[in-house]
Amino acid sequence: MIPWEFIDSAKIPGNSDEMRLYKRGDEFSIRVGNCELMNSRVYGSEDALGEMTSAKVAKHPGPRLLIGGLGMGYTVAAALKRLRADAKIVVAELVPTVVQWNRGPLAHLAGHPLDDERVTVREIDVAEILRSEKLAYDAIMLDVDNGPEGLTRKRNDWLYTPEGLKAAFKALRPEGVLAVWSSSPDNAFVRRLKQAGFKVEEVAVRARGTHGGAHYTIWFATHAS
Repeated sequence: MIPWEFIDSAKIPGNSDEMRLYKRGDEFSIRVGNCELMNSRVYGSEDALGEMTSAKVAKHPGPRLLIGGLGMGYTVAAALKRLRADAKIVVAELVPTVVQWNRGPLAHLAGHPLDDERVTVREIDVAEILRSEKLAYDAIMLDVDNGPEGLTRKRNDWLYTPEGLKAAFKALRPEGVLAVWSSSPDNAFVRRLKQAGFKVEEVAVRARGTHGGAHYTIWFATHAS
């Protein structure tokens, strides 16, 4: 067995923990403590998040999408494959080092999506964008935690509160879509989405896409205009 090689670490703003990047052969892993956040061999659900969300708004004129959480770039890459040349994607990534990894050792994994002229990266908390921008996006994708509660950063809890969901609703254009990735279903969160004014669709996806793997959940919440 090839041992894991430590590559780099990154402080998480507002948190005493740090992200660590590891490599084993051609496999990469990002971890916080003993928890693996993402692995370069298991990204089927990230692909599904990017592809399925973009498909819902691809026909909108000049679609504008916001992705909260860069990860290893798979969600961005999958979204780009579905979108026309007039589309724009804003990626909000709070940890600057994660952006550096995606322009460096991780760039090849998803095919260098940050080099696409349709992509803009903002090193900012996605919550700040939701609080300040109105009617700005056709789709918002959130993949910053393991579900509707803060994992890497407790401040992320706000995103899944009634207040946070109302902010996301106001940041979307009519018929826009809020997509939230989760490691498991959550009926209470579905109720909060509906109370915020969304029409909700819950979809089960697999960690390895068509190759199976663990079951995950994506909620597609449509701005009911």
